[in-house]
Amino acid sequence: MPTFAYTAKDKMGQEVQKTQDASSKEALIKSLRDQGLFPTSVEEQKTSALAKKAAGKSFKFGFGKRVGLKDLSIFCRQFATMINAGVSLVRCLDVLEQQTSNVGLKEIIRDIQMEVEGGATLSKSMAKYPRVFSELAVGLVRAGEVGGVLDDTLERLAVFLEKDLELRQKIKSAMTYPVLVLIVAVAIVSFLVMFILPKFMALFLELGMEESDFPAPTRILMQISNFALSKWYLMIGIVVGLWIAIGRIKRTKTGKRYYDTITLKVPVFGPLNHKIAVSRFARTLSTLLSSGVPILQAFETVAGTVANDVIADAILLSRASIREGDTIADPLAESKMFPPMVVQMITIGEETGQLDSMLEKVAVFYEREVDAAVESLTAAIEPIMIVVLGFIVGFIVIAMFLPLIGVIQNLSQ
Repeated sequence: MPTFAYTAKDKMGQEVQKTQDASSKEALIKSLRDQGLFPTSVEEQKTSALAKKAAGKSFKFGFGKRVGLKDLSIFCRQFATMINAGVSLVRCLDVLEQQTSNVGLKEIIRDIQMEVEGGATLSKSMAKYPRVFSELAVGLVRAGEVGGVLDDTLERLAVFLEKDLELRQKIKSAMTYPVLVLIVAVAIVSFLVMFILPKFMALFLELGMEESDFPAPTRILMQISNFALSKWYLMIGIVVGLWIAIGRIKRTKTGKRYYDTITLKVPVFGPLNHKIAVSRFARTLSTLLSSGVPILQAFETVAGTVANDVIADAILLSRASIREGDTIADPLAESKMFPPMVVQMITIGEETGQLDSMLEKVAVFYEREVDAAVESLTAAIEPIMIVVLGFIVGFIVIAMFLPLIGVIQNLSQ
């Protein structure tokens, strides 16, 4: 449905300038007259090419560079500061467009500025870029526009993005060492199996040994080496095929639900994923409620931000119960997806009228729980990986040197 920017006069003769969606220009004029307004100009707003591209799934911003959480948090923080200082909205966007170093975000800010200058609201302009501005961001900005506290909501959004970025960076940094160790282990084992072992085997065969004379560990390793050398393309194809298949399965609704169920039940990592989802739920809901977003709308937005369909379904079922007049805590407890402590804190928040602050405390508690779980997981993974790597390398070395010991014994006899 197209959007029109119109100028009209009310019955008192005062001028009104707004934007509104309508099926046609004639339908909008009729609607305005029914409201007692007398339109003086009605013009259709043209959606920019950039905004149309942003709605597509394959769109990447300037030279393929994406807009990250760090860029968005800085954008929101600076935006809030300038709005609080009394700078006009268009001027704020102009300054932000000049200051940002992210090429993609620069183009988007420039387009949003043009939309706002044309009469569109900030939230509506941001909503055209769902791959950059989430439902949470758009909802908070819309609430700030309605309540006249845009600077406060942008400040809360900046804090939320900073907390989310901090959590992701902690998890990423904690997993960096194990991933590097795994990559090095695979590289070492591949080098030994595909390059060193064949040379040893060729040497033993030249010395007159037959494959049947090799010890069992050596024969096993030879079979692995022969397969890796002759079928390396098949191994790579299997790995790539599995990666693509899992990615496609995750894009389906049923596949995504099964995947999310597994991520919550898998040993060690399941509890960690659950804590991350609960902390994101509490942080997001607290931010929305403190910004004045209605509870039903807040629950709908939160369901789209937890990144887990199983928990999202529980949130949406709770939303349906709340809409029928139930409390917030009861349906969450019935879903079995939220720990008793979370439910109790929400109950206290409902009774005292401080639900947003209680959810903030829940978010802080579970963010600390995530930090502790990540540290414990890292501490446990490191020695396990070192032991496993030592066992594999030791097995390879023993398998290579056992025939050599046999050759030395035959020579000594």
